[in-house]
Amino acid sequence: MKEMIRENDERQNQDMDLDNVTKFLQGKTILVTGATGFLAKVFIEKILRLQLNVNKLYLLLRTSNDKFAAQRLKDEIISTELFRILRDKWGSNFDALISSKVIAVEGDISSENLGLEDSKLREELRKEIEIVVNSAATTSFNERYDVALGINTFGAFNVLNFGKKCDKIKLFLHISTAYVCGEKADMILEKRFYMGETLKGTHSINIFEEKRTMEEQLAQLQYHGAPDKAIKSSMKEFGLERAKLNGWPNTYVFTKAMGEMLLGHFKGDLPLVIIRPTMIASTYKQPFPGWIEGVRTFDSFIVSYGKGKLTCFPANPNTIIDVIPVDMVVNAMVVAMKVHYAERQHACQTIYHVSSSFRNPLTLSDLRNLFHCYFIRNPWIDANGLRVKVGQLTFFSKVNRFLLLMQLKYVLPLKL
Repeated sequence: MKEMIRENDERQNQDMDLDNVTKFLQGKTILVTGATGFLAKVFIEKILRLQLNVNKLYLLLRTSNDKFAAQRLKDEIISTELFRILRDKWGSNFDALISSKVIAVEGDISSENLGLEDSKLREELRKEIEIVVNSAATTSFNERYDVALGINTFGAFNVLNFGKKCDKIKLFLHISTAYVCGEKADMILEKRFYMGETLKGTHSINIFEEKRTMEEQLAQLQYHGAPDKAIKSSMKEFGLERAKLNGWPNTYVFTKAMGEMLLGHFKGDLPLVIIRPTMIASTYKQPFPGWIEGVRTFDSFIVSYGKGKLTCFPANPNTIIDVIPVDMVVNAMVVAMKVHYAERQHACQTIYHVSSSFRNPLTLSDLRNLFHCYFIRNPWIDANGLRVKVGQLTFFSKVNRFLLLMQLKYVLPLKL
């Protein structure tokens, strides 16, 4: 009985929180960068579903002109299956409501003033925007260093500088990643990065000097006439080298960490919220279960197993894999906006880790059992229309055993 009462109280509290968030969003004007990304799309749909009377959602899209920006908005965001619930709810009014609430803006976060060449539009944005949500990023682990720095580090800095010039700005919300914390074990606290901090702790890093070093490296390659393929490969290697030198495992998390440093150092009195999700998976409940776009993070692992191509894997089956549904990340974003809006008096910077491993840990063994059951009931159909049969995935917790298997199963037959 007590459990039923507790669950009922929790439901009532959730309903009250939802009502508060819905009221908060009324009349708000929000700028969203990286709007064609997986997380941003779910965020946009959530805002429109919660509060039709939001004033405007300005979506910064990288294209050649505003016409193409509007086309990208239609093709890559509004026309997706994600908006099915809203399309059904609004019926024939859907297109008109979207046109009145969602505005595509051609721009580029790697450019000063976000590449907004239309001065009239730029001033309009500066007069109206109250909240900036920066979700633009390149998430490739081994991205070219010049590209990753331009988007993840100085792109975030450019968005902050633009936001600080907006007359009504009350909050800057930045999407980072939990993996900026590196490869630490045990409990990872929600601690900020200070300017120049490195994970090794033996030295500091000058981010502007880092950019100059990158530009010199790129200029040297171009001066010597290196082909594009060689430049791309060299800049990828250079990024990884710089990341490991400073204690991060890859270019992605290194440049995201430097982005956080710039935001925290230069935000002034603007409230800053940094959301650090772990691996983002498909929707859990909203707007409907199971929506995902493309093959993401560990999805390639599951797809390879379903196709019968992955039969073993070098890992400890008791390893916890931290996965969080995308709608839970969006819920955290929306609630954080409500809670931290206009906290200027505290010059607030708040960090939230959005993850599952502490309260609801999922091990590799659990994951293996789940997708084994799934593909037994829903087998993959191959190109010939035949069902693919799968067995239980074998884990090798010791590397030498895995290498022995590779030798016996692949290397020796190939030599023969």
